[in-house]
Amino acid sequence: MTVPQASARPFDAVLCDLDNVIRFYDVTHVARLERLAGLAKGAVADVAYAPEVDLPLLLGQISKTEWVDSIVRGLEREVSASQARELGTAFAEAPFRADRVVVAMLRQVREHVPLVLVTNATLDLESDLDSLGLSDFADHVVSSARVGVVKPDRAIYEIAAKRAGAAMERCLFVDDRPENVEAAAALGMTGVHYRRPEDLHEALTAVLGG
Repeated sequence: MTVPQASARPFDAVLCDLDNVIRFYDVTHVARLERLAGLAKGAVADVAYAPEVDLPLLLGQISKTEWVDSIVRGLEREVSASQARELGTAFAEAPFRADRVVVAMLRQVREHVPLVLVTNATLDLESDLDSLGLSDFADHVVSSARVGVVKPDRAIYEIAAKRAGAAMERCLFVDDRPENVEAAAALGMTGVHYRRPEDLHEALTAVLGG
């Protein structure tokens, strides 16, 4: 990742993903249930995140309860109905936490430029942020379930930049998924593929002017 050099601050806004950058899920219990059911690790996630199952949730078209029902139907091909229900429910209710290091870095950068969360999320996002103590964390939150479009569709980036009040080429975009970063870069943003806090620290150091 190359951050442009300039005499002044190189970006006017930071647009950041939520899941696998700020928020992380604990699927230990799901993995145990998978073993007991004779399923491979990650089998439930494969069903839950299949586009035909996941996309309606992320577009705000169905509730989390309806999403679980879809997961259950997919799992019933491999396990009993009761096991499928237990697995689907455990996956949807997996506990999550916020990475304190990442949160601290983003709170600091918000003192200098607008911070916008740009996330493929559910209609429960607001309550999730509240439970994490992050309800007032960002200047704006662009949730796919609220705006009706998901990353990497260009429209969600345009909405985020507009809310930040920044031109595309003056936005720093952070995401854990390469296709989302590539889409942002194609629109003129500077993309950061997040894998560990150091990736974010390098980019935000430039925003903070060293």
